Amino acid sequence: MTQTSHAPVSAAGGPAAPGRRRPRPHRAWAVAAVTFLTLIGAAAFASLPGLLIDPLHSEFGWSRGMIGLAVSINLALYGLTAPFAAALMDRFGIRKVVVCALLTIALGAALTVRMTQVWQLVLCWGVLVGLGSGSMALAFAATVTNRWFVAQRGLVTGVLTAAGAAGQLVFLPLLSWITEHHGWRPAAVTVACAAVAVVPFVWLLLRDHPADVGLAPYGAEEFVPKPPPATGAAGRALRALRQAGRTSTFWLLAGSFAICGASTNGLVKTHFVPAAHDHGMPATAAASLLAVIGVFDIAGTVASGWFTDRMSPRRLLALYYGLRGLSLMFLPMLLADSVHPPMVLFIVFYGLDWVATVPPTIALCREHYGENSAIVFGWVLAAHQIGAALVAYLGGVARDVFGTYDPVWYTSGALCAVAALMSLVVRRRPVAAPAAVALGA
Repeated sequence: MTQTSHAPVSAAGGPAAPGRRRPRPHRAWAVAAVTFLTLIGAAAFASLPGLLIDPLHSEFGWSRGMIGLAVSINLALYGLTAPFAAALMDRFGIRKVVVCALLTIALGAALTVRMTQVWQLVLCWGVLVGLGSGSMALAFAATVTNRWFVAQRGLVTGVLTAAGAAGQLVFLPLLSWITEHHGWRPAAVTVACAAVAVVPFVWLLLRDHPADVGLAPYGAEEFVPKPPPATGAAGRALRALRQAGRTSTFWLLAGSFAICGASTNGLVKTHFVPAAHDHGMPATAAASLLAVIGVFDIAGTVASGWFTDRMSPRRLLALYYGLRGLSLMFLPMLLADSVHPPMVLFIVFYGLDWVATVPPTIALCREHYGENSAIVFGWVLAAHQIGAALVAYLGGVARDVFGTYDPVWYTSGALCAVAALMSLVVRRRPVAAPAAVALGA
């Protein structure tokens, strides 16, 4: 695990020099740390939408369905931007794309405080924040992992995925307290400041490729030259979709991941706080429960990455979706005006499963789509966010129509069972040889 500018290198990324100097950690770990910090900052703006529903409804009289529409556009753009952002990172570099994304998020969140019409919420929070967040979606983590790591990819993917949960843990209670005691506008400003604060770390410390610092990827046996910038980012992303769309694996992964998004970001992250508030639970208590989900999400996602390096990702996905669906079926019976032990058990159980699906899904994309797996995963993530967007909107509509969220919980639980079955029928081997899916070649 040493850092050196010579090639060939050892499996840890560089040869140690026994008896001469103490080996230093490979630079890949520093890059992973900066990526982790960036994703933590990005979690600030992802934590706010669920806290805005009741305050905006009270201040402006907007329906929960219309507020949910803005959130759904945010979630949809988060997913639809991801594959193009992955291709742009290949063209312009990771640093430039991520810095532009952070500044776009800051602009959208800051402009929100001046809005008076619902279309302004859609533009600022839905479009601007959605585009910025999509450029730092999990495809960003997949790109960093693919470039900088050969060994421990599953573990690193799990750790980077857990960054969102860590950010939720940090920001959700803070934003909930700010919203309750000072209003939603200072909370939006806090999100903008968090996005700007991460920019210097990204620009100064993040590097696009191991070759930029004369290293091989961590775990590689030999030096890997930096590939030339890939032109035609949009065309490449669309070609990736066209080629991957010819395989059943893509549609199974995209369909199951859409259900994943519907049952997490679209449902629980957006509607859990107002649903708990409907039963008399204070919003700060409900937000704290979501933060606890973040605690166990970190453990669950890192463990999932470890398991993915050692077990069948198909079976892991089936297990995760099945357990998630079961827990959602019980949730309507657990909601009450206070926190009680069965609700805490649900939070722990659901937290362990929250984004544990990401490492095995990325592993299957890598197995089937090779060097373009980050772009293909971006499209799979787009399906995840479309599912989240639909439920973010339809969940608000269901609450307006039925006066309760119960039908949404039960429907999502049943869909998770479908996702478990879809995961089990994913092919064990790529449909085509690796050369046939080297979409950017």
